[in-house]
Amino acid sequence: LRATSFVLRAAGAAIDFVAYVGVYVLVLVVLFSFESVLGLDQALLAAVSVSAGVLCMLVIPVAVETASQGKSLGRLAVGARIVRDDGGAIGFRHAFIRGLVGVMELILTAGAIAAVVGLLNQRAKRLGDLVAGTYSQYERVGAVSRAPHGVPEALEEWAATADVAKLPDALARRVAQFLRAADGFTPATRDRLA
Repeated sequence: LRATSFVLRAAGAAIDFVAYVGVYVLVLVVLFSFESVLGLDQALLAAVSVSAGVLCMLVIPVAVETASQGKSLGRLAVGARIVRDDGGAIGFRHAFIRGLVGVMELILTAGAIAAVVGLLNQRAKRLGDLVAGTYSQYERVGAVSRAPHGVPEALEEWAATADVAKLPDALARRVAQFLRAADGFTPATRDRLA
């Protein structure tokens, strides 16, 4: 599996941003709709608004990332997942560090710091990934092709009982190259090369 490209990471981050801002706006609309019913004064309304902002921009993203082991709505859409540098699933610590740094680099600078750092990094890591020791892994891979050749019928009984040691690397590469190209050879050429 390879690292997610910068463009896919940006698309996933944009989807996540729209989703979290949408939740924040919905919370504010509900809050201001019931302001008079709940009897909230301006100071309490401001405090609840700030708390809702922290909830929607830090707490919910960290909780989603932790619970889904590195996925979010945007990452699901682009086929990515946040993993540790060693390829393992992230934990709360990684998600929390990414979230805290993300507030500064994504929200306060409108993604400018994340874009610059991501473009300068081989794995398109943003600053939060560098601090947390994570990266975005692209999980959509092509179908695994089956080996084109099997054991000839005459050797199936032998193959079931054979104890074969590992081939030397150079010989294994030559055999693999031959098997990949064997269908394109004429029978005489195939026999000669085999």
